[in-house]
Amino acid sequence: MLLVALGKVNSSVVFRLGVLGAMATDLFAARIEPHELKPKHVGLMVVLDAGTASSQLEVAGVMGVAPSLVVALADHLQKLGAIERVRDPADRRRQVLSLTEHGRELLAACGELAQSTDAEFTAGLTASESAVLTGLLDRLAARQGLPSAADDRK
Repeated sequence: MLLVALGKVNSSVVFRLGVLGAMATDLFAARIEPHELKPKHVGLMVVLDAGTASSQLEVAGVMGVAPSLVVALADHLQKLGAIERVRDPADRRRQVLSLTEHGRELLAACGELAQSTDAEFTAGLTASESAVLTGLLDRLAARQGLPSAADDRK
C-alpha cells in the first residue's frame, strides 16, 4: 500500500506546484486582462525593468521561451506603447527593447494587481505561514537561477 501512495502523481511537489501555479496564473491573467496583457507580457516587462536583457534574443534566453514568442509579445507591447524597439547601431540585426514611461506605469499597476492576487490566493494562510512560503519559494527559485522576492524589494 505504501508503494502505491509513494507513486501517486498528486502527492508530488512538482505536480502540486504546477497545478497551483496554473490556478494562480489564471487568476493573475484575469486581473491583468483589462490592460490587454497576459502574464508573459508582464514577464517581458519585468525582464526589461530588471535590466538583465535588452535584445529580443537575450530576453528570450532569460525568459526561457522561443525568440519568435518574444517578437510577438514585443509587437503587442509596442502597440500598447509600453515598450520601444531601437535598432542597435553596432549591430543592425539586433533590436534593443526598453520600457517606456507608460510601460513602467503599466508594470507598476501589474505589481499592485499581483499583490492583491497574492492576498486572495493565500487568504487561508497566517502572516507567518505566508512568510515561510515566500522563503521556501525563494530557495526553490534560487536553485533554478531565478530572482527572489527580496530582489523585488531592492
